[in-house]
Amino acid sequence: MALQTEKQELFSAWIALAGESDAEGWRTIPVVPNHPVSLLAGRRFPGNEEALLVGFGAIKIPMQTELPQGRGFTVSAPDLGAAGMGKVWIALSRQQAGRLEFFGMMAEDVVMTLGKLHGSSPEIQFRAFLSRIVAWQDFMRHAIDGVLAPDAELGLFGELELLHDLLTCGMQEITSVEAWQGPLNGIHDFTLGHGAIEVKSTISSTGFSAHIGSLQQLDDTVANPLFLVAERFAVNTSGLTLTDQVRKIRSRLDEVAVALSVFDSRLLHAGYLDAKADNYTRRFVRARQWILRVSEGFPRLISKDLPAEIRKANYELEIGSVCATEMNFIDAIRELGMVK
Repeated sequence: MALQTEKQELFSAWIALAGESDAEGWRTIPVVPNHPVSLLAGRRFPGNEEALLVGFGAIKIPMQTELPQGRGFTVSAPDLGAAGMGKVWIALSRQQAGRLEFFGMMAEDVVMTLGKLHGSSPEIQFRAFLSRIVAWQDFMRHAIDGVLAPDAELGLFGELELLHDLLTCGMQEITSVEAWQGPLNGIHDFTLGHGAIEVKSTISSTGFSAHIGSLQQLDDTVANPLFLVAERFAVNTSGLTLTDQVRKIRSRLDEVAVALSVFDSRLLHAGYLDAKADNYTRRFVRARQWILRVSEGFPRLISKDLPAEIRKANYELEIGSVCATEMNFIDAIRELGMVK
């Protein structure tokens, strides 16, 4: 008989625990043996909600206000009494309005994320747990079917292309991944030292119209030095899918568990879900890359050049028509102070 996946094991346990009870409390079953943390599938009564309970070692018991909550799920720190085996238990529970499909994927994802942290301290494991839950919060705010729209797919591919460039130019893995701020709704896609990089991508073979989302995005008083990296891709069967790109970067981070954990959380913030990976079938090949330094004279809208009454703006920039000196990638990274 084939082994069950973590998700199948959780669903089987939840079915076995189902029932009716007016008494308040928990029914639980241990799941996923030989895991870095203790795991229980559970149901909380009288509500009968499915839950994943994670047992951590010596960590400070968090207050309820310190735990993230989201659409379709709650996080709590239940007291399991003698059954708690001296651990600090954190319960991820489905709300009645939450979709069981997404909750099951979320619970499986948490199990897999923590499974990569063999040998890590309980504090690191708990921080990874919280980080992953926060990423799911973000994902559930905009997820409809869990698949990125074509423009978002291309934009994420372009950001990952640049992240791969950073990983291959001599920067440390954790530094490169933590610099990636686009999925966290940062002003710029990458923040490096006092400077930043903004990435724009297109598959158009003529012209390059890029959306600029704020007055701060191309303002070098906000981040300096500031670079605009324009990526033109061709759709070609010889290229990589978004899923291939994710796998390629994961392979670079495979020996650095903390960096891999951060990367996976950023992906979820960006709206990428492994369970939907087969939906991304377009294959992209980098056709050209422009690296432009943004400074005085660069065509842009910034606050200091506008009337004080204008507080917000977004606009389209035709990058192909910009007259600015192109830079070498390594020279730009040196200027940012990331490599010698």
